[in-house]
Amino acid sequence: MVSTAEAMELIRRGADEIMLEEALIRKLERGRPLKIKAGFDPTAPDLHLGHTVLINKLRQFQDLGHEVMFLIGDFTAMIGDPTGKSATRPPLSRDEILENAKTYEHQVFKILDPKKTTVLFNSSWMGEMSAADMIQLSAKHTVARMLERDDFNKRYKGGQSISIHEFLYPLVQGYDSVAMKADVELGGTDQKFNLLVGRQLQEIYGQEPQVALTMPILEGLDGAQKMSKSLNNYIGITDKPDDMFGKLMSISDDLMWRYFELLSFLPLSEVNTLKADVEAGLNPRDAKVRLCMEIVERFHSREEAVRANENFIARFRKGTMPDEIPEITLCGHGSGLLITNLLKDAKLVSSTSEAMRMIKQGAVKINGARVEDKGLVCIAGSNEIYQVGKRRFARVFIENS
Repeated sequence: MVSTAEAMELIRRGADEIMLEEALIRKLERGRPLKIKAGFDPTAPDLHLGHTVLINKLRQFQDLGHEVMFLIGDFTAMIGDPTGKSATRPPLSRDEILENAKTYEHQVFKILDPKKTTVLFNSSWMGEMSAADMIQLSAKHTVARMLERDDFNKRYKGGQSISIHEFLYPLVQGYDSVAMKADVELGGTDQKFNLLVGRQLQEIYGQEPQVALTMPILEGLDGAQKMSKSLNNYIGITDKPDDMFGKLMSISDDLMWRYFELLSFLPLSEVNTLKADVEAGLNPRDAKVRLCMEIVERFHSREEAVRANENFIARFRKGTMPDEIPEITLCGHGSGLLITNLLKDAKLVSSTSEAMRMIKQGAVKINGARVEDKGLVCIAGSNEIYQVGKRRFARVFIENS
C-alpha cells in the first residue's frame, strides 16, 4: 500500500492541473477505492497515442487500487462535442457511433486492466430521460455561464451561430458524473469547462464534487500541432509494429522527453537518469529506441518490438547509407565539437551558416536520427555517422584533445 504522498507524486506526473488538489488528498486519505471517470466520444474508429495520455493516467489510478469507469459517450457523440470548434459540428449517426464504440472497448484494454475496469455507455441513463427531465437539467445552468466558455464566447462575439443543442453537451457530460457518482474525472486541458460543470451539478444534486484533473494535449510527430488523424501527424495504437517504431524514431530529441513523461510507464527517476545520461554523452537515439521498444511492446508484444527494432536498423542501413563511407578523425575541443563546426570540418557543408540552414531544414542526421538542435555538442570519443541531405556521409571519430 503506497502512502498518500507517493500516490500524489504518481498522479501529478504529466498532469496540467488538479482541481482541487487538497480535495483529492482528502479523498485518498479516507483509504477507500475512488471512482475514476474518463469519457471518450466514439467519433472515429481508431485511437491514437494522443488519446492514451488519459488512458495511461487511468492505468496509474488502477495501479494505486482505484476503480476506473471508462465511459463511452454514445449519447454525447450524437450531440457532437463543440469544444474548440469554430462552427456547429454535424452529429454522427447512431450506426457510426455503435461501430466505433466496438473498437474502443477492444483497444483500451491494451492499457487498462479489464478486471479493474467498468465500461459504461451514457445512453444507458440519458436515453431514459424524458423531455421534461432534460428541461429540468437545463434549468440548472445559465446562458451567461455557458458564454464564459472561450470557444462559445469567441463564436458569439464573432457573430457565428451556436446551436442550442451545443449548450447541452457540457450539461450532459456533467450529468454523467452525477449518474456515475465520480470522485475524480480526467480530461484534456480543452475539457476544463466541462469537468467543472460536473463538479457544479454534483453539488446541486447533493453529491461531493469530483476532483477535475486535466492532462496536456499531446503534440503530434511534427512537434507543433496536437496529434490528429486529420493532420496526419499521429501514431495509431493499431499501427503495425514497424510503422509505430519508425514514426516514434522520427520525433525530435526534445519531443522525445515529452513522450517519455506522458506515454512511458518508466518511473520518472529512471527517465531523469536517462536524460542525464544523454546530457553526459549518450546518443539520444539510444534513449529513443528504449521509448520505441516500450510503446511497441505495449500494443503488440516484446517479440514484435525486437523485430521492429531489427527491421528499422536494416532499413536504415539498406535504404540510406552508401556501401562505403569516408572515415574522418577530428580533434575535439574540451568536451567535444559543436555540430555546425563538425559538419564544416568534415567537409559535409561549406560553412557553419550552411550547417545551420541544413539543420533548420531537417537535412542533418546522426546515425539516421534527425538533428534539431543547432547548439548540439558532439561528444569527444564518439564515433558516429553524419549525414547531410541524401548523398553526403561521413563517419566521424572525435578524439580527445
